[in-house]
Amino acid sequence: MADISAKLVKELREKTGAGMMDCKKALTETNGDLEKAIEWLRQKGIASAAKKEGRVAAEGLVHSYIHTGGRVGVLVEINCETDFVAKGDDFKGLAQDVAMQIVACPNVEYVRVSDIPEAMIQQEKKIEMGREDLASKPENIREKIVQGRIDKRLKELSLLDQPFIKDQNITVDELVKKYVAQLGENIQVRRFARFVLGEGIEKEEVDFAAEVAAQTGKS
Repeated sequence: MADISAKLVKELREKTGAGMMDCKKALTETNGDLEKAIEWLRQKGIASAAKKEGRVAAEGLVHSYIHTGGRVGVLVEINCETDFVAKGDDFKGLAQDVAMQIVACPNVEYVRVSDIPEAMIQQEKKIEMGREDLASKPENIREKIVQGRIDKRLKELSLLDQPFIKDQNITVDELVKKYVAQLGENIQVRRFARFVLGEGIEKEEVDFAAEVAAQTGKS
């Protein structure tokens, strides 16, 4: 595997406008070949998506999905630039896929890592720093291990970082960027709400053995 330098990542970013992590991944996948990395980003729709990110996406739709059995439901808002695209079958198909993804990932609470409150991140860091398996580690090593664990935890909470349920080789973020390239508009997953039947309701626990015994004693 080629050693991917920060200078090469920066050069690719300047040429394509793609994010730093996307550029690093593209270079890793193409063994450090700049031209192939540009092509990789284009194939993924990432390069064109990056160029459209600053454009206003105020149209779109709120899509609802009720999972089989009626026990889980999702509302998700996805934005695009024009009403024309919002009414198209491709855009509606994306909304359906994203809604199904939310149902399939009950631990996901936020659209993206940047949406996670700083207070929650600091709380996670405090918990990890106090774990017994790190007690004997030097502080600088502990910091690196903890940061790695937190990064992993935050991605578990982020919808866009999940492997797409219909194609585990791409993330939900990459799926959305494919549609950006395909439809030619900025597309953003803005927010979602998940409804689980009975969630938050305290159910009465019934001791059936005691109930049977009581009934037997009465007879």
